[in-house]
Amino acid sequence: MSPEKSIDRRKFLTLAGTTAATVTVAGCGGGGGGAQTTQPADGDGEDGGGDGDGGDGTDGDDGDGDGGDGGDGDGGDDQTDLSGTLVYARGDHPENYDPQQTTSGEVAKVTNQIFDTLIQFAPGSGGELEAALATDYSLEGTTATLELREGVTFHNGEEFTASDFEATWRRFTQSDYDYYLGDENRSGYGPFTLGNWIESVDASEDYSLTIELQQQYAPFLRNLAMFAAAVLSESQIEEMGTSGDDQVALGTQPVGTGPFAFDQLDNPNSRILLTANAEFWGDGPNVANVVFKTIQENSTRVQDVINGDSHITDNLDSDGFQRADSSDSATLLRKNGINVGYMAFNMARREEFRDRQVRRAISYAVNTEAIVNQIYQGFATEADQPLPPDVLGHNEDIEPYPHDKDQARSLLEEAGYADGFEFELATFSNPRGYNPSPIQTANQVKSDLEEIGLSVTINQFSTFSPYLDYTDQGKHDACFLGWYTDNADPDNFLYVLLDPKVSLDAVPDGQDWVTFDTEGYSTLNVSAWANTDYMETVREAQRTYDEGERESMYVEANQIAHDEAPWVFLDYAETLRAINEAVVEDSYTISSVGGPYLNTVQIQ
Repeated sequence: MSPEKSIDRRKFLTLAGTTAATVTVAGCGGGGGGAQTTQPADGDGEDGGGDGDGGDGTDGDDGDGDGGDGGDGDGGDDQTDLSGTLVYARGDHPENYDPQQTTSGEVAKVTNQIFDTLIQFAPGSGGELEAALATDYSLEGTTATLELREGVTFHNGEEFTASDFEATWRRFTQSDYDYYLGDENRSGYGPFTLGNWIESVDASEDYSLTIELQQQYAPFLRNLAMFAAAVLSESQIEEMGTSGDDQVALGTQPVGTGPFAFDQLDNPNSRILLTANAEFWGDGPNVANVVFKTIQENSTRVQDVINGDSHITDNLDSDGFQRADSSDSATLLRKNGINVGYMAFNMARREEFRDRQVRRAISYAVNTEAIVNQIYQGFATEADQPLPPDVLGHNEDIEPYPHDKDQARSLLEEAGYADGFEFELATFSNPRGYNPSPIQTANQVKSDLEEIGLSVTINQFSTFSPYLDYTDQGKHDACFLGWYTDNADPDNFLYVLLDPKVSLDAVPDGQDWVTFDTEGYSTLNVSAWANTDYMETVREAQRTYDEGERESMYVEANQIAHDEAPWVFLDYAETLRAINEAVVEDSYTISSVGGPYLNTVQIQ
């Protein structure tokens, strides 16, 4: 980092605005009651997937690909005259920026500027891999081999070597490591990104890595490009201390090798300041500073971009993207996204949802066509399976559940619930890309289900972090969530979200659900669904390197999920960004995976 490019706190607040956001947080009781408190905004981002800037998906990788040389990058040679501050407006302000402690896309927007991964997704692509900290990479059988970039330094001045990745992996996944983050602190990404697959890491040579896997695992190279696989500094890990609580503090002073260095975390005013890394190995950066500022009110946030007080914003609601689209001073950028929005049934909590007939009845009753066309204003399409279009294994023969109230009532009667029942629907408030109008969507669901005799109580959360805690703990009856792909591989949807990650033997005979306290259970599966036919299929697919065989297995898995209906499949959404005219045309690249790629952005 070049110290002279820093700005002081007064200038920082002047650039970003000085109003602290306060919010009311709903209580987390099962019925939606509980105390309410006012506190600084601290919500997280969408459930999973980094920023996920949108775009066309591609077929999953077969696991055998080789990486190219990747070049040496510009290394910051032309950055001596950097000036200007890029302002990114968002709806929430998490207070911890450790990529190993979160599933939050709001965190990833920041950490993707600070950290690098061994491999990265090419900007503007649908998930193609390219060189990053590793200049060459391959996967053969159970062995991944990577050659590393030389001459890269962390923001603390330490040189990047293979041992940094080894320390990163051990901190995230190895409980016998002196600097292990801790079971209670690490995010759910630890097991499914690295922990479940890596047998050993050989970092004996500074610029070579040999990783042995426990089994063949087709998405592994793609996992190395995910935001949760960001490479940390071994020296910082060791300096933080040996307890999990010591390691938590890394999230307030993160050190990476990325294009921008962490400078100021201003929680009272919900601001973050990053400064340009003049020693960056790749393209850019092209501005001296990046400020992430929080504006919770959607209309105010969009107007901030239109006025030129911010340069980029995301998570637009239907009113916001129309205002940006019609503005003379802003542009609406849009692309197909690799994402899914859904309403999950918690089978561990509610006996009624353990009956497939009930789940299917609700799927017939919810008018998803009205949701995508009227509430989302056509910036999304109806979902019919967990896997979005354009990803390997999407089943083209499946259609969305039609809106059929008579069929819904008939199925409820067959299941013994002709008189209906009551349940809670938990929802977040601020728009997510896969659900730009969550409160309107919840009211639509409530209205639709009342017409078939069900009573729905909406439990509305004002910020996302408490909401994710609530669903992670299984306190919801039903809930809205969604997912942006982390790596453009079908495994990232079908295994990550709907496989409980428990032993097949842990699923009782004749039962297709498990409790949240089952050993090994992944709370990313908020339905508690545990269909063993489905589990066997997706687990076999992740061990298979033949693309055609994988595709057939995922087509089958999607059919099972559609028929068993652990979710109401809501939508596949476009990814939308509002961009002020001060951003130089084509310098900001929307991507379906990874990002936002702020290192290339120029402002005028």
